[in-house]
Amino acid sequence: MADQGNRSLLQFAPFQSAVDEGFWHRLSSLKLNKLGIDDSPIPITGFYAPCSHSQVSNHLTLLAESLPDELSEQSTLTVASLGNRNRCSVPGILYNTNTVENFYSLDKMSLLKEEAKKIWEDIHTGKAMEDSSVLSRFLLISFADLKKWTFHYWFAFPALLLDPPATLVDLRPALQYFSTEEAESVSEACNAWRNSSSTADIPFFLISVDANSNATIKNLKDWETCQGDSNKLFFGFYDPCHLPNNPGWPLRNFLALICSRWNLNSVRFLCYRENRGFADLGSSLVGETLIAVSQGWNDRQCVPNAVGWELNKGRKMPRCISLARSMDPTRLAISAADLNLKLMRWRALPSLNLNILSGLKCLLLGAGTLGCQVARMLMAWGVRKITLLDNGKVAMSNPLRQSLYTLDDCLNGGEFKATAAVRSLQRIFPAVEAEGVVMAIPMPGHPVSSQEEPSVLDDCKRLHDLIDSHDVVFLLTDTRESRWLPSLLCANFNKITVTAALGFDSFLVMRHGAGPLISEHALKNEAVNALSVDLSDLDMVDNHERQRLGCYFCNDVVAPIDSTANRTLDQQCTVTRPGLAPIASALAVELLVGVLHHPRGIFAEGEVSSSITTGNSELPLGILPHQIRGSLSQFSQMMLVGQSSNSCTACCGTVVSEYRKRGMEFILQAINLPTYLEDVTGLTELMKSANSYSLDWDAESDADADEDDCVEI
Repeated sequence: MADQGNRSLLQFAPFQSAVDEGFWHRLSSLKLNKLGIDDSPIPITGFYAPCSHSQVSNHLTLLAESLPDELSEQSTLTVASLGNRNRCSVPGILYNTNTVENFYSLDKMSLLKEEAKKIWEDIHTGKAMEDSSVLSRFLLISFADLKKWTFHYWFAFPALLLDPPATLVDLRPALQYFSTEEAESVSEACNAWRNSSSTADIPFFLISVDANSNATIKNLKDWETCQGDSNKLFFGFYDPCHLPNNPGWPLRNFLALICSRWNLNSVRFLCYRENRGFADLGSSLVGETLIAVSQGWNDRQCVPNAVGWELNKGRKMPRCISLARSMDPTRLAISAADLNLKLMRWRALPSLNLNILSGLKCLLLGAGTLGCQVARMLMAWGVRKITLLDNGKVAMSNPLRQSLYTLDDCLNGGEFKATAAVRSLQRIFPAVEAEGVVMAIPMPGHPVSSQEEPSVLDDCKRLHDLIDSHDVVFLLTDTRESRWLPSLLCANFNKITVTAALGFDSFLVMRHGAGPLISEHALKNEAVNALSVDLSDLDMVDNHERQRLGCYFCNDVVAPIDSTANRTLDQQCTVTRPGLAPIASALAVELLVGVLHHPRGIFAEGEVSSSITTGNSELPLGILPHQIRGSLSQFSQMMLVGQSSNSCTACCGTVVSEYRKRGMEFILQAINLPTYLEDVTGLTELMKSANSYSLDWDAESDADADEDDCVEI
């Protein structure tokens, strides 16, 4: 509170600025794509709100939308959102120079006077009464160094100087000034003003308190209606300042308007501040000041002096900010790509582990229709490390269905899919760590000659190393036999494995169970990729006595054979309905994310829709199926569970054990000998036993059976 006997000058807390990085990015785009060397002034819009924290003042903020649209000649003032209580718009002007020398040589005093003159004109013409935001008009000068992504800038908030300065009579918290009834009524009136879309962003207003302690708030243009009564009249404004003994900067030009328009010598004002979105009369200030200006003050042609250049660490100097890291397009792409995932984590999925996803290494075997879609889905989930393996080339028929390729990739015989896909992924998202591997997968049923054996063995070893070095493997090839060796290696390394396969109008998406030579307990106590598991632990059941889930080959009773020989043109190509691959690919990636967020991971049991009632509904992503089979002809989808088989040619303990003992010799025999896998797994004996069974038919009972007893299946 000011001493009544020794009145001090009224002192104001300066405005403070804040610039969002998006503003500089937008300015750079305007400069590069539209403005060029044109350094004409640009109308911009700043935003501020009443102070909402007892220790921190609100800033006048520039956002990306503070600048006009690149293709529009209109100011953002015409498109800025109205009625936003947290964003009171303020008109400003930007002078962006072409060189740093021009920036420093600008006549800053003249620029400040020019903006002050606009405020003075707005006061005398009455524009400030209609749109009070012009009282806080501001100025920004800048230089954008787009080579170094460095920005020099300086704000000015022009304030008309009263001559002589205003003296302070009284200044205290509003709660101490008003009676209890008045304080309650003023709070209600302010909250109503702030909650109305038509007034929420009007920063200057009148408050009238009658003899019955009832408060009403009116626009400045309604001044005349407040005259002739005995009500207390206060000039209110949104105060961005938090200081307990100083009003904020907007009051300066407000007093200039009051003095010029209404010739008042004594002014009572309310510095309106908030707490959690509601009026806070404990931090809001009520003050009284005396104004005694010279006769020339009412002369429209006599523009008062002005101050307002923002200080930088207490000195009159511009600011400089380097955004070399954040303004790099790749970094901006990363930020934008992660935004949706982070928003998901706010409310819908708080347990979403973005670190697991971003650090995951995914190997995609096949870069065709499925591989292209899966790669893009993985990137959408935040996966950054993707390897694509394929030995095919891009054909003219591919780009329409395989989303990573264009016509240019088909020319001159076509580029290798793995190479072209990586280049496309990097164009879509420069931060992706993508690698392409051009390689054929050795397959059983496709025997090799002795001359070809060294090359095939090299491919086997390379595939072995690739699977070992990745966390997840997607089987997306277009033949059954090409999935056998990867399935075996994934079972050996206990990798998360997801298979997607397409028919003409049907699809299968499934996750493979854990490998047979490691238990869930062992996995928690050893490295995931450890190969030193005791071979005696050949078991389909983990330490919780749950049977392992099956792999892609667990339901087969024959070994994979050559499915490519003697095929017609329609059989040589993957002929499917176009909508099938995106559906299957999306489900494959969603299945992976579900495994990663399940508490048991790769050991999670297979679930179907009815499992929701068993308590698994608490899982963040819902149920986790084993197999999803869908049909477009019926627009149907079903979830199945298939357990592992003791005789599986790809993942049973016998096969994995043989591979660990004999290595590449075992692989060559599986490739060259059609029945070798069936002999090793016992399928040969099983088939012999099945063929030896004889069925006795009761001919008499068949003849006497009534047709009504028959059941159609």
